[in-house]
Amino acid sequence: MKIGILVTGITPDTLIDQYGSYADMFIRLFQPHNPGFDYVIYNVSLGELPASANDCDGWVITGSKHSVYEQLDWITQLKELVRHIATSKRPLVGICFGHQLIAEALGGKVEKYSGGWGLGINTYQLDNGFAQQLEQATGQAPQTLNINAVHQDQVSILPEGATVLAHSDFCRYAALSYCDNRIVSLQPHPEFTLGFEDALLDERGGEGIPLQDARQGLVSVRQPGACLDSPVIAGWLVAVLQQKQ
Repeated sequence: MKIGILVTGITPDTLIDQYGSYADMFIRLFQPHNPGFDYVIYNVSLGELPASANDCDGWVITGSKHSVYEQLDWITQLKELVRHIATSKRPLVGICFGHQLIAEALGGKVEKYSGGWGLGINTYQLDNGFAQQLEQATGQAPQTLNINAVHQDQVSILPEGATVLAHSDFCRYAALSYCDNRIVSLQPHPEFTLGFEDALLDERGGEGIPLQDARQGLVSVRQPGACLDSPVIAGWLVAVLQQKQ
């Protein structure tokens, strides 16, 4: 299968040599599940978009420092592409910015959350049969999910037809699905390792993220025995992307 990774952000210069690009992070996330994917990388935030939703068999939209409500040409074009992907019946995964952009493209709304930043390891409750989906895809059925997060914007109004798969007290719509689970999205970052999350919060604390918020996020990442449920999410996302039209 050919998977198009729609890259909407750039790893900070000081971290990219060690951790790679956002596209690299997704490729590493999926690799243990041996999906046999061939990847095509589109640097969307630099104006590089595919000619058609049919150019790949499945799609991934990465995170970004941008907000989906910014009036930028590439964001407008990407929303239009999402609508075409939905019509094409190809699978689509959106993470953080991608989660929010899919929601807006399909009729929802994203806003800056008045409650501040979601940082570090966040714990999410599962809704509407999500545990069963995870078990079917991976053989594991966790009751909660611990995943790294870095965001202040959130989906505030759901698109028609969206199903909530996970939530937390901080983030009401943390995971969504559309079109019989052919399109899925997550607010947190399963592709972010503990090491990258630590380095990113350390780098951006006081530089884009309030220093005290970044320090609080680092507490969860640096706690003894900290671990993530990213592998089970990865297996589920691979299963979503492997769906046939």
